[in-house]
Amino acid sequence: MDIVILGSGNVATNLAKAFDAAGERLLQIYSPNIEHACVLAEQVGAEGISNLSEVVRNADLYIISVKDDAIEQVAQSLTEVSGLVVHTSGTTDLKSLSRYLKRVGVFYPLQTFSKSRLVSLDDVPLCLESSNDDDLSILIALAERLSSRVYQLDGEKRKVLHLSAVFACNFPNHLYVLAAKVLKESGLDFDIMRPLISETADKVMSNMPFDVQTGPSVRRDETTINKHLSMLNNLPHLQEIYQTLSNSIKIIHK
Repeated sequence: MDIVILGSGNVATNLAKAFDAAGERLLQIYSPNIEHACVLAEQVGAEGISNLSEVVRNADLYIISVKDDAIEQVAQSLTEVSGLVVHTSGTTDLKSLSRYLKRVGVFYPLQTFSKSRLVSLDDVPLCLESSNDDDLSILIALAERLSSRVYQLDGEKRKVLHLSAVFACNFPNHLYVLAAKVLKESGLDFDIMRPLISETADKVMSNMPFDVQTGPSVRRDETTINKHLSMLNNLPHLQEIYQTLSNSIKIIHK
């Protein structure tokens, strides 16, 4: 399959490399920053471009992997292509493409990606959508070459999935950032926290999170909670977060 990737960020980079490894042909990588486009293009044997007018019109698949608020702008530039056009967003409606194009779909990988850390897609959920059964079949066949977890989800369920992913991934990582800040201010290294983080994540692989909740809030240990809040007097932003999360745990574990 001849593929054009429109984007050069975290998701685009991991998808481009996965398609290349699966034997698909990457024709072009687009980015408004030509340097970024060329860096990724060189890695997958494609052409780097920085102008949407340069996009070839005869590819089989066009993958728009840009910021959500730029998806429609890119879609509008592809009205003359004959291939299937998909986006990789968890929250953007299919209408953002279908109002401009006839053959459209969604190819949303439920995973956190970074350019510096290549993720194998073997076990990554790939969530697909298309208004055309034939095009959906094409996406399913392609996705199954990359992952053992392929799902057909409509836009509303995909949005719920993305919202849940923010709670399960983005927020915990931010809390790691805050934990590292607290440790650093006392001369402690974040490495000491890694086994705890690993065990916490491992437990929810075989248990429901509710059942393995620990800590002072679930124990109703107000003495410890108040000590922690007092320790954060000079960090009111963290104090507020601690109090909010503690209250949330108490509400859930009544």
